[in-house]
Amino acid sequence: MKIAALILGILGGIAGIVGSILVLVVGGIWSAFGGEGAGTVTTLGWVSLPVSLVGIVGGALALAKPKIAGIMMLLMGIGGFIAISLGYVVAGPLLITGGILALVGSRKTG
Repeated sequence: MKIAALILGILGGIAGIVGSILVLVVGGIWSAFGGEGAGTVTTLGWVSLPVSLVGIVGGALALAKPKIAGIMMLLMGIGGFIAISLGYVVAGPLLITGGILALVGSRKTG
């Protein structure tokens, strides 16, 4: 389960970075056309970038410290959904599932 958590965490973080970049592009285009609230969209895109990076770190820690990794991935999956909602539709479930698997894997001995 720890290996699955590692893979899901890293894939979720990468998908989160891609989603963040897409949200930044949409916010930039929206801003160029004078759209209302474009600054908020761009800011939330920037907020979701470090969230995704911490998700990758959580995935990388899944083998060495699965409990900490699981908590990190769960929080980053939820935080990404709060920040950019639809932009995190792929990354969020991957990080949340990876977090759950890391927490379950931390309870098993051996």
